[in-house]
Amino acid sequence: MQSVSFPTVLCCAALIGSVSGSAQTPGPNNSLQSPSAFASISDPGERSRAIFAEAAKVLTHPRCMNCHPASDRPLQGNDKHPHQPLVTRETTCMTCHTERNFTLMERASYRSIPGHPRWMVAPIEMAWEGKSVGEICRQIKDPNRNGGRDLALLHEHLAHDELVAWGWQPGPGRDPAPGSQAVLGELIQAWIDTGAQCP
Repeated sequence: MQSVSFPTVLCCAALIGSVSGSAQTPGPNNSLQSPSAFASISDPGERSRAIFAEAAKVLTHPRCMNCHPASDRPLQGNDKHPHQPLVTRETTCMTCHTERNFTLMERASYRSIPGHPRWMVAPIEMAWEGKSVGEICRQIKDPNRNGGRDLALLHEHLAHDELVAWGWQPGPGRDPAPGSQAVLGELIQAWIDTGAQCP
């Protein structure tokens, strides 16, 4: 990614001033059902598709979707609005996003700036925005569109990656992803074990 030419202070000041009215009130954290909830589905293919649909509650949640946009611009907020200030995939995210969540003390329209050492927008081949659950399923199974991962590496990424884990600890003012990363990992493994079928 290229460096930006304006100072960090200016960028973050613009960020604070530009998102007024976009604050989101955290809502209830919808839970994820564990794989055992689908044990009564006798057909393995049907069970596999149902399990993936449950896991997709995480993949389609704003905490994941905002960094997997279809355009060159990331999204933000529970309502998935375009990132303010204007940034693109080429912008250095670490100008404003530090290694950890930053809780704001001053009065602002939102309560924190998310952070992680690897904070970034997903590559365009990993864009999920605007796609159906079935399309996302087929995409994340495709090594050409999932960062070169086979199913075992895909499971490892979703079940254990620390950047994925951020989705359940997004900082004040943001709804966490449903359930937990551990349950997502169980669902993905059960989906793989039943043939990794797509809805």
